[in-house]
Amino acid sequence: MKIFAHLSWLYATIIIIVALTISIILYPLLPRPYARKFSSWLIRLSTFYSVEVKGKEDPDVQMFMLNHQSDLDIGIMETSTGKDLAWVAKKALFDIPFFGLALKLPEDIAIERESKTSLVKLLRASKDRLNKNRVITIFPEGTRSTTGKMLPFKMGAKVIADKYQLKVQPVVLIQSSKYYDIKKFFYMPGRLTLIYMDSFVADKSNENWLKDLRVKMQKVYDDELANNPSHR
Repeated sequence: MKIFAHLSWLYATIIIIVALTISIILYPLLPRPYARKFSSWLIRLSTFYSVEVKGKEDPDVQMFMLNHQSDLDIGIMETSTGKDLAWVAKKALFDIPFFGLALKLPEDIAIERESKTSLVKLLRASKDRLNKNRVITIFPEGTRSTTGKMLPFKMGAKVIADKYQLKVQPVVLIQSSKYYDIKKFFYMPGRLTLIYMDSFVADKSNENWLKDLRVKMQKVYDDELANNPSHR
């Protein structure tokens, strides 16, 4: 079983690399967001995972906030919505050869957490993407958590949402690390679950809304696991 999982991981990883290469080639040729949508669907179909969507996407959403567990998460989200997503990611990822192109070409947003000047750049970039009718999409944990417990949410998402009073929709991904774990060289095709929670307009007068949101998202995650044995 482990050997099969390792071979599946190698196959899935090769597919991901090929799909990223294709997307980089297509960016100058296709209007956004078709290059990324195409590569995301290529990964999804070629690695044989499916997605069960629960809840409804808000047609007027301006920011998606997702929990983060695996490298499948971006593809899961991209293939579950037709919207043009502008992903917020660490600047260090933009500097990685090859992979950074897959972030720079579609004009995703880089963030430097320790830089004060980066906050100004983050807000300007976010405003630019919003003016282009893109949806700011962010992992508020800032990194992966594979334990089933969401990490504390970082303030970047709140700063953007509060500044522009964005309509935010939380999205909960269920156990994507169960199917793809890059550290364990493990991949198993399966049916993943994406849950759209109710949207809300950011209220900067409420200093705790981000912390409260993490609690609500964790409850949705825990309840889904408790009520659906197939996730365990």
